[in-house]
Amino acid sequence: MKKNMKKSVYAVFDIGKTNKKLILFDEDQQIIDEELHVCTDVLDDDGFVCDHLPRLTEWVLDHWRQLRQHPHYSVKGVNFTAYGASFVHLGADGEPVLPLYNYLKPIPAEIEAQFYAQLGQSKEEFAADTCSPQLGMLNSGLQLYWLKYAKPEQYARVHTSLHLPNYLSYLISGEKFSDYTSLGCHTNLWDYQRSDYHEWVRREGIDEKLAPLTRDSIASVVDGILVGVGLHDSTSAVMPYLAQNDEPFVLVSTGTWSVTINPFNSQPLTPELLRRDCLSFMTPRGEATRAARVFLGREHDFQVERIAAHFHVKPDFYRSIVLARPYDETSADFKPGCMAGTGPFPDEPAGEWDLSGFRTASDAYQHLMHGLINILLESIHLVWQGEKTIFVDGGFARNPLFMQTLSWNFPKAEIRTLEVPQATALGALVHLEQGEALKKTQPLFTDEDELPMVVQSRAS
Repeated sequence: MKKNMKKSVYAVFDIGKTNKKLILFDEDQQIIDEELHVCTDVLDDDGFVCDHLPRLTEWVLDHWRQLRQHPHYSVKGVNFTAYGASFVHLGADGEPVLPLYNYLKPIPAEIEAQFYAQLGQSKEEFAADTCSPQLGMLNSGLQLYWLKYAKPEQYARVHTSLHLPNYLSYLISGEKFSDYTSLGCHTNLWDYQRSDYHEWVRREGIDEKLAPLTRDSIASVVDGILVGVGLHDSTSAVMPYLAQNDEPFVLVSTGTWSVTINPFNSQPLTPELLRRDCLSFMTPRGEATRAARVFLGREHDFQVERIAAHFHVKPDFYRSIVLARPYDETSADFKPGCMAGTGPFPDEPAGEWDLSGFRTASDAYQHLMHGLINILLESIHLVWQGEKTIFVDGGFARNPLFMQTLSWNFPKAEIRTLEVPQATALGALVHLEQGEALKKTQPLFTDEDELPMVVQSRAS
């Protein structure tokens, strides 16, 4: 097939905590191919579970090389979206020097106490300035602080720390950037009141480890291919909905975390909202957007495993249940086991939900869904302003019990899925197409043999 007969495609690497995906879109933003990769976890240098960074890097680069050499596709652009609160630490040679630490890794109490003691303001004031609940390593700026004081020798080896989406971009573009969506996702790095890095970041010299900030969505143009900077997955998931809707809406983006995002609510966060796991995300242009989090997907999977074990059924038993039952008061007895310190009820301790009173796995699952929805409703109402449309995307959008039960609780609103397949990946494509480089009459084209040595070895 002649080169000019190849089909033009855009590629998006969508990297979740569990599933890593490469999705190809045509020029009409329709999905034409998809590849899934489940990356096995490893242990970091402290023995805590984390993503296998070398294997992830190899997977991305291998698939990129295959795409470049594909007999039927001609790649016009590539972008990246990934989970937040995760840094890849590069040495002076541009190679990773540390593991991809897990944001669930506990921070030592003495390091955390030292951090807050040096702030010069209360924890509540700091949370309000940075628009984030205080969540340990989930505040990814604290990962850098922890490295500096707990592992000074390793920290000294770090030349640049890139958020995960920006690292993926760097693999292909050779350019190091920070983007606002990653910087603004509960990092404790950004002072929303001053629209600048928080004072502690400069005091500790953390800013010297961070790549330059950019508002453009395009990092580079390599061989005529637009290479995106990358963006945080929760922000990316909103973008297709904004592109297709003129009326205000709320998006409930479901996964390990369920994040309710209201792109039309930019009101400042109060200490009480912050305590109940509200936070602000940033748009790619650096503007605040209110959101609320709840550990819904993790709780669901944890309890499904318990139900399956209790009733001796397969772990996917619930997939055959398609009709929700009306609310039962006994659903109020649900006790989450994975949500302590997070979500709209942060003071509730972890409990053990009693399964002994249920006759079947199906009965238990119906109660689980109502129990989860009860918690999610509180989270949604922290950001909802009476919008008439509530979109749901992610895994729970394909769960009929979830959708039915949620709709019963919003009789005056329309609960919808936009039928946007892979909304997070599509958002990364939408973002790429908004890049300033597209508007330039003579974009900078970079040949592979002109790339920095570290990228040349990867791209070849």
